[in-house]
Amino acid sequence: MVLELIIALAIGVLAGTFTGLCPSIHINLVGALLLGLSASLLHFTSPIILIIFIVAMTITHTFTDFIPSVFLGAPDEDTALSVLPGHELLIQGRGYEAIYLANYGSIIGIIIIILISPLFLLILPKIESLIKIFIPYILIISSIFLISKEQNQVNALIVLLISGFLGIAVLNSNVAQPFLPLLSGLFGVSSLIISIKSKIKIPNQIIKKPNISKKEITMPIFASSIASPLCCFLPGFGSGQATIIGSSLIKAPREKFLILLGATNIIGAGLTFAVLYSIGKTRTGIATITKEIIPTLTLNHLIIITLTIILTGIISFFWTLFLAKRFIKIIQKVNYTKLSYFIILIIFIITFIFSGFLGLFILIISTATGLYGILSNVKRINLMGCLVIPVILIYI
Repeated sequence: MVLELIIALAIGVLAGTFTGLCPSIHINLVGALLLGLSASLLHFTSPIILIIFIVAMTITHTFTDFIPSVFLGAPDEDTALSVLPGHELLIQGRGYEAIYLANYGSIIGIIIIILISPLFLLILPKIESLIKIFIPYILIISSIFLISKEQNQVNALIVLLISGFLGIAVLNSNVAQPFLPLLSGLFGVSSLIISIKSKIKIPNQIIKKPNISKKEITMPIFASSIASPLCCFLPGFGSGQATIIGSSLIKAPREKFLILLGATNIIGAGLTFAVLYSIGKTRTGIATITKEIIPTLTLNHLIIITLTIILTGIISFFWTLFLAKRFIKIIQKVNYTKLSYFIILIIFIITFIFSGFLGLFILIISTATGLYGILSNVKRINLMGCLVIPVILIYI
């Protein structure tokens, strides 16, 4: 049994590495394939072995997918915001530092999961309905606060609203995998086009551990601890919205923002299973797949899942930094303009495979919107209106 657990964890780490490093490939796709095969697999193994694989894959993906987001500008739903500060640090020769900061936030997020899970299990059933009432107003206040910090507040509001209406249209369409063309266009392809137009060359990257003081991590970790639990049980509320709330609580320069984002992503991913145990609800695709495999999650299951999260988190932290160093050696040898064209082509191909012609149309519109956001000289976090405004409307 122990050997099976180790093998499941190891394969999960490899699968999470694959989904994390491949642009626009999400763990939900692998999870859906696994669910389709689960009936056959359960003849050879137990449900908890499959769950350990899923958990290990999820946590590893959360760590490793910062690499393509920073180096290639190809984000997914959880790392779209890392393109902003991460790409800026990359151009300064500090790409490794961007990866380290995000993963540093993630590893601290593992500790936060351990600390707040017992409290989360106790109070969640009592406050769930109350929090739902305040969510839209919290998001509205956060959005107003972020816009107020802009030099050109009118442009920021326009970008927020345009991306918001785009999000509403896309999420209410019949397109498969709507986040794939939506976020790839807003944050991925648009960034790559600007890089090509500007003829950006990746400078020599400095591979060194950044100096992080306790003071620098206190506020990002506090903000992520407050905001992250919300994305675990509220439908339509993801880590992007949680990061917006978190960033509105603190003054977050690039370095702190990456720590905040890393912690928010991992806390959201980890507490999903606690929510499934506590109130039986599933917000993420992975949680849904988990419930299909084990309809009733027990406390023993949750303990095993938590131990898997801790172990996988430790492995993924060092594994991701190792991969980042290798990635830097490769990317410094290639023509970044040609690489950008290639990544754009890959994104279009993947979008067509999973979302069809309608997905390609959405990708083009999203790219145009993303370019407008960049050329408007406002913070690109306003493009997250594509998720924030639909959530506000859902809860209102």
